[in-house]
Amino acid sequence: MTERISAISDFILQLDRLKSVNRRTYINGGERVENSAEHSWHLAMACWAFAELLQDDYDVPKLIKLALIHDLGEIGAGDTFLYSSNRENAHFKERESVKQTASHPGNPIIGVVDLWEEQETGQSKESKLLKVIDRLLPFLHNITSEGRAWRDNGVTKNQVLKMHQFIEAENPEIYGWFILQLDHAVEQGWLKAS
Repeated sequence: MTERISAISDFILQLDRLKSVNRRTYINGGERVENSAEHSWHLAMACWAFAELLQDDYDVPKLIKLALIHDLGEIGAGDTFLYSSNRENAHFKERESVKQTASHPGNPIIGVVDLWEEQETGQSKESKLLKVIDRLLPFLHNITSEGRAWRDNGVTKNQVLKMHQFIEAENPEIYGWFILQLDHAVEQGWLKAS
């Protein structure tokens, strides 16, 4: 019994390393940058809330698991900024990190790699909603911080549109709200127009 508790405790401490992965998104109107563990929790709560709002028969427990696990690969790979030029290759390092975490001898959770793969490449309604909300949260933080991460990194309106375009097909209502907020950000000078 003591060995099992020691093993899972070590695994939980491995998961705790996600708190040390800082993102470029500012929280609370620009107070500080968020870490990936905070983002994962916020995403899980936001997905749950949107699932209730949209009432589309989502498997909420599955959705929450996908949200909690979606950035697990950042423990070993770090966070890749949404507008980074090397974003296309980030999933390779993240996948290896997820496999390493999943193989920890104290991990009692079955299917960690499969869940991560589903959120990464899956086509379930849960994984699609997750992807929409995962893009929406940093956007929302940029709105409340007057575009601080956009300004810090020279992000343009066209870059934001490109990375959020898929939302139009997934949820036109969310996309309509996004476009209004995007136009407001440009009008306010928080985001470059080109």
